[in-house]
Amino acid sequence: MSYLEAIILGLVQGIFMFVPVSSTAHLVVTQHLMIAQGSNMPAPESPAMILFDLVVHVGTLVSIAIVFWKSLSTLIRATLTETLGQMRVPGQRLGVFTHLFLMGMLTVLVTGVLGLVFKRMFEIVFSAPQVLVFTLSLTAVLLFITDRLPKRPLGIKSIGPRIAIVIGVAQALALIPGISRSGITIIAGLFSGLKRRWAAEYSFLVAIPTILAASLVQSLEVMRGVGLDGVGLGPMIVGFVVAAISGTVALKLVLMLLYKAQLKVFSVYLVALAAVIGFGVLDGII
Repeated sequence: MSYLEAIILGLVQGIFMFVPVSSTAHLVVTQHLMIAQGSNMPAPESPAMILFDLVVHVGTLVSIAIVFWKSLSTLIRATLTETLGQMRVPGQRLGVFTHLFLMGMLTVLVTGVLGLVFKRMFEIVFSAPQVLVFTLSLTAVLLFITDRLPKRPLGIKSIGPRIAIVIGVAQALALIPGISRSGITIIAGLFSGLKRRWAAEYSFLVAIPTILAASLVQSLEVMRGVGLDGVGLGPMIVGFVVAAISGTVALKLVLMLLYKAQLKVFSVYLVALAAVIGFGVLDGII
């Protein structure tokens, strides 16, 4: 992989990680296009390229930390304070932030279990771009519906095991290219009754441990296998940095549109992309 290819893929990840149109789908399509044009990078379904995808995903976690720094730092400090208080006064009721932290871990656990169980199936999908027609269309329909939902009644304190599990299942489905992680988890939160702000913040906060854990698992697999052949450490670092910078801009844009219930603007794009793939415009290339 060249540095230019790493920059392009980093931009694709950074822009589409938070824009609810599936960054993984766009990475897969872009990688297929590059390979068709003579690139020597490994196939999208190879362990090395899946690791690269995860590394640029980790880059966008920097974007989350920047945009949600206030919420993230408050959650960490308050959870630690409440935990220490719980240790000093056994039997004391769990604090709001400790409860939220535990629900987040439940979401991540559900995603992790489902991800491990269906890992091989998800990897096979990486090599079947036509599956994107269905997944992109499904995401488009769901985004359009969410903009028409009435005002959601539930706040952050209402996140319990049911909502945490639902969002965890949704996040596991996002391992399939064409299903946007940010999109499907926000959609799950909204359908569960969460207000738009909290559906977004919870979605992006649980992304941090989820993506870090997935990256660790994939890193171990690559270390046991073919290593970074065809990718290289340098391009991975460049992709990481580019994804972090472009992701910060994209996240701020998406939040603005989400709060205004304007996510349907992305539905048109998703339908158009699904049509391009479905009618075979890219056949022979991907």
